[in-house]
Amino acid sequence: MQTALTMAAITLVIALFFGLMPIKGSSFNDQKRLKSITAIASGIIIASALLVVVPEGFELVSSEGHDEHGDDAIGGEVAIVLLEHGAGEIDEETAIEEIEALFGDHEEHGEEEEHSESEEGEESLSEEIMHVIEEVEDGDIDAATGLAEIETLVLEHGHEEEEHEETPVAVYGLAILLGFLLMLLLEASGAGHAVHEEHHDHAEEHGHGHIHHHKVGWTLVAGLSLHAAADGLAIGAAIASGESALTSAVIAAVLIHKAPAAFSLGVFSMHERENESQAIKDVALFSVATPLALILSYLALADIESATLGLVMLFSAGSFLYVATVDTLPDIHNPETGRATVVPMLMGIALVGVLLLLASQMGWLDHGH
Repeated sequence: MQTALTMAAITLVIALFFGLMPIKGSSFNDQKRLKSITAIASGIIIASALLVVVPEGFELVSSEGHDEHGDDAIGGEVAIVLLEHGAGEIDEETAIEEIEALFGDHEEHGEEEEHSESEEGEESLSEEIMHVIEEVEDGDIDAATGLAEIETLVLEHGHEEEEHEETPVAVYGLAILLGFLLMLLLEASGAGHAVHEEHHDHAEEHGHGHIHHHKVGWTLVAGLSLHAAADGLAIGAAIASGESALTSAVIAAVLIHKAPAAFSLGVFSMHERENESQAIKDVALFSVATPLALILSYLALADIESATLGLVMLFSAGSFLYVATVDTLPDIHNPETGRATVVPMLMGIALVGVLLLLASQMGWLDHGH
């Protein structure tokens, strides 16, 4: 929870700072610099979505209900011991000893049991087998009865795995598509990045930025705020997943993109609203959307099934991909700005790649919750 609160505070400060900067008359209004920052942010978002968020989302969905406690592996090893006993190669007592040895140190396993039971509310196959072994050691049942119970547990576990319904692969892509379509629909309604891109282009060509969008004023603010809320959802879901590499990538992508988005909204509101106080309200609404969605999503997803969390991550990846492409495609298609946009975008992609390689070398990409 501490991480979620910290990130909520950071996103709020960044959005307010850069959003209020043009409203308060700051001299920092360099459109070329803003476009370069946006291009770098787009590269980071694209790389983060495709190299981290999408793979992690796929893994969370596909791993649901499978081998959560290493039961598949231990079940296979126990089955081998049972086969040896069935073939007459070892007696009951030896079989029990070999099965117990598979679990390593008994005290360490006991700690894992307590942790697993408190989180899942039900025993894993490993825990159930160890309970049978404890009954044999305490003299409650003999070794032959213990082996029979262990064999039953292993067979039941195998049947449960066979009956487990796989999530259709198409659902993975559907989650990404829905995230992409949400941003597309907001854009189509006038509540997106195209409006402030038009504003920037007008300012560069005519030396001033005062173009009116009376019909889309509140729509733009609401749309950007919903987009900011989607950012908060992505961060909250990443923190809830417990994966450090995923969390770092999502946070970096959102924070770097947050500055130019907030600045653009500030510029738009400064020119389109009737007074400064109304423009400040626009920025405030946009600024609180991400931290509020971040905290709410973290609380909602903290104890949710991994498959659902994975689908949320894939949904976020879809929105990330749209945001990244819509911010840069207009400039890339423009012969005058194409090269100047592609280079910083590639720099952003390369930066994520380098950071992932370093994280892999440091062992930070190892999965663990």
